[in-house]
Amino acid sequence: MEGLVPWRQSFHVAREVGPVFLGTHHPRLDEKGRLFLPAKYREELAEGLVITKGQERCLYVFPVEEFQRITEALRTAPVTAKAVRDYSRVLFAGASDETPDKQGRITIPQGLREYAGLRRDCAVIGANTRLEIWDAVAWDTYLAAQEQAFSDLSEEVLPGIL
Repeated sequence: MEGLVPWRQSFHVAREVGPVFLGTHHPRLDEKGRLFLPAKYREELAEGLVITKGQERCLYVFPVEEFQRITEALRTAPVTAKAVRDYSRVLFAGASDETPDKQGRITIPQGLREYAGLRRDCAVIGANTRLEIWDAVAWDTYLAAQEQAFSDLSEEVLPGIL
């Protein structure tokens, strides 16, 4: 790790406990509902991934290991809690396990494409332990609305850190 900038050193350590996805990319869906994964994410997702419904009408893409961690957390949550049942039903009923093809493409099932309003132009964003897939226009609209709130929230979300 010699020669890495301090941020890269800490990033490398974080990656040893699981991938951290960063950045924004703008791939396109083809006529069969396939999407090229950005090259920088392919190695982390080569063994498989899970696509499911996310909040704000985007799709979440989890590496298999991360989805298994979430599954375990939900398994230990009380099924007597209505919120747990509701969340689990939507998360798992909409989930699709996929393996990228040799060209790095994944097929997004029609139901998930409809849920997220995906047409041709998409935004794939890194969101810590997952990727999110958005319709490009929806992402631009969301981001424009959230940038001021982001600036205002740093003390509330990460007190004393930023």
